[in-house]
Amino acid sequence: MGVKYSPMKNKLAPENLIDRDISDLRRRSARTLRVTVPAMEKILYRRFPVLDHGFVRVVDYMGADESVVQSARVSYGRGTKKTSDDRGLIRYLMRHWHTTPFEMCEVKLHVKLPIFVARQWVRHRMSSINELSARYSVLDREFYLPDEKVIGVQDLKNRQGRGSILSRERAQSIISILRDDAARCYDHYEGFMKGEGDGQSEPLARELARINLPVGLYTQWYWKTDLHNLLNFLRLRMAVHAQYEIREYARIIGGIVAKWVPLSWEAFQDYRFESATLSRHELNVARSLASGKRPRKADLSALSGRELRELADKLGVGSKRLR
Repeated sequence: MGVKYSPMKNKLAPENLIDRDISDLRRRSARTLRVTVPAMEKILYRRFPVLDHGFVRVVDYMGADESVVQSARVSYGRGTKKTSDDRGLIRYLMRHWHTTPFEMCEVKLHVKLPIFVARQWVRHRMSSINELSARYSVLDREFYLPDEKVIGVQDLKNRQGRGSILSRERAQSIISILRDDAARCYDHYEGFMKGEGDGQSEPLARELARINLPVGLYTQWYWKTDLHNLLNFLRLRMAVHAQYEIREYARIIGGIVAKWVPLSWEAFQDYRFESATLSRHELNVARSLASGKRPRKADLSALSGRELRELADKLGVGSKRLR
C-alpha cells in the first residue's frame, strides 16, 4: 500500500501512522506463559477488508475456550480434563445463560468504518472505545460508496430497512451524486484548514472544519470487549434484519471469533444465533402440536397476529395449524 500524506504540512495521515506502529509490532516476538491461540497468533494485526475502504484487525486478545472452562470450574488443573469435557461444559454454560465465564475472554479490534456504521455500533455500550480524533488529526479523503447491488428502495413493511434493489442505471446515478456531495464537502473541509475556505488566510480550527463532513466518511477506532458482549453484538448484527453495512463487519468478526474460541462459537451458533426463543404461550402451543393436540384457545388468543405468524415460522408449520 502506498503512503498517504495529509494535506496539512505534509504529515503522515493518521492511518499510515497506525500502520507504521502495527508493522513495528509485527516484527516483535516474545515468549509468554499466558494462554495463546495459534490461529489468533497467525492473524494478529492482519487486515480483513470490509466494504470499500474499511477493515477489521485483531490488535490484542486475552483468553481462549479453556479460560471459559477454567473460570466456570474456578480451580482447573490443566491437562486433567478432556476436550470433550470442555465442549460439554461450554455448551451447558451457553445453553443455560451462564454469562460470567465468557466475560473472562477479551479481544481488542482496530476497525475502520463509515461514521454512520459507527453510530449504530456504539449502541452496544458494554465495551471500551477510543476513536480517531478529528479535533487533532486530519481525516482521510475516503468515503463509503455502496455497491450498486445493495442500493434499494425503502421497505414498505420494515421502516428501518431497504426493500427491492434499484435498477443499475438509477443505482449508478445515486452513487454519482453521493460521490460528488462527499468530494464537495471534503474540498470545503480541506479549504477551511488551509485558510482558503472563506477567502481568508487564517486556517479554521479542525474541530470546526469537520462540521460539514458527511456520515459516509470513514473513521477509525480501537474497540475492546469481552466475549459475552461480543457474542451479543454478533447475535444482533449478523441477523438478516441488521443493516447490510454493519452486517458485513459482524460477518468478518464472526469469522475471527470462530478461530479464537471454536467451542464457544459452536455453542453460540447452536443456542443463540441459530436458535429461537419461545414465550410461555408459544411453548404451550408447541407442546400441544408435538403431542398431536389442538392448541388451547387461551394460548392462541394471548398471541397477536404477528406473534402467531412468527411462531409459525419458528416451528416451520403453516399458520393454519395454529388456528
